[in-house]
Amino acid sequence: MISHGFDPIAGPGARVLILGSLPGECSLRRGEYYAQAQNVFWRLMGDLFGAGLDLAYADRTRRLQQSGVAVWDVCASARREGSLDAAIVTTTVAANDFAAFFRAHPQLRMIAFNGATAAKLYDRLVHVRMPAEVQALPRIRLPSTSPAHAALRYADKLEAWTRLRAFEEALA
Repeated sequence: MISHGFDPIAGPGARVLILGSLPGECSLRRGEYYAQAQNVFWRLMGDLFGAGLDLAYADRTRRLQQSGVAVWDVCASARREGSLDAAIVTTTVAANDFAAFFRAHPQLRMIAFNGATAAKLYDRLVHVRMPAEVQALPRIRLPSTSPAHAALRYADKLEAWTRLRAFEEALA
């Protein structure tokens, strides 16, 4: 089955871009990023930016935008059965239009990856095609928030993801 991603969550003042790979089945059904209940993305965003599950989805996305955080996926579409990143058929991946995104958000100062698959897909399909100023942006790979990566405790994920808030606060 070919899965198609979502539009980015991004306000005009986005300074940090968090990239996943491709929405899973639950997210696609609900039309929301990271909708799978065991995915800790929104728990982390709550702890870091006040954009947690206690807020409605629209309010969470608005809070991220107000915090200068954008969220998107590397894949615009790809063939995948199920929700696991390992099931993405990499030869079928169509990357999102990052050239247009970076032109529309020239104030971006960092790219963060929600897991290894997003980082690998970005490196292979996007990074080398970007202008030098985009290639020079700091890039960090963070532990995946997916329940498939439950071996790492939440506290350890939070410690790693705190780098986003520290970076964002340094830019403010």
